[in-house]
Amino acid sequence: MFTGIIETLGTVKKVITIGTNKTFWIASDITNELKVDQSLAHNGVCLTVEKIENGLYCVTAIEETLNKTNLGSWQENDLVNLERCMLMNGRLDGHIVQGHVDATATCIDKKTLAGSWEFVFEFDKKFAHLIIEKGSVTVNGTSLTCFNVTDNNFTVAIIPYTFEHTNIKTVEAGSIVNIEFDMIGKYISRISAVKKDA
Repeated sequence: MFTGIIETLGTVKKVITIGTNKTFWIASDITNELKVDQSLAHNGVCLTVEKIENGLYCVTAIEETLNKTNLGSWQENDLVNLERCMLMNGRLDGHIVQGHVDATATCIDKKTLAGSWEFVFEFDKKFAHLIIEKGSVTVNGTSLTCFNVTDNNFTVAIIPYTFEHTNIKTVEAGSIVNIEFDMIGKYISRISAVKKDA
């Protein structure tokens, strides 16, 4: 379980394709604090640390993950948002994030304002019931508040700290990002659907 508060950035150093899977070797300033079998969110995708060698660690994404996220397009030197799983003895600064990406979205607009940025993301209409005005959403694992929500897009505002300390700074119009909708909304939607069919 995660909070959507990005801890640090990692850099993809090597991509190895084995069958339908891809293994990524990543460098980060928390590598020496990691351990094998640890869960770590990468652009919002929960992956397991498999090896740690020479200041790098590796994780593997299977075909299902590659098909539903932006991990399949990762290349050497790409920046990745990283977050270790949350501790249960502290404040929840973002919102409850599972690390189970629901879909990808496409950036359709980026505006640079006087001291902040606004990004508009377009997603598949079938997810429209999972997002609300002023609700929470994760973009590449970053907990954000959405506004100007329609049935297939939403806008987020980015403060300078978030812009500097996450890979949102690399997102441009046309970029593909991972999104995870609020878990509470998903449960409510499921309960309502089951009651309706009963």
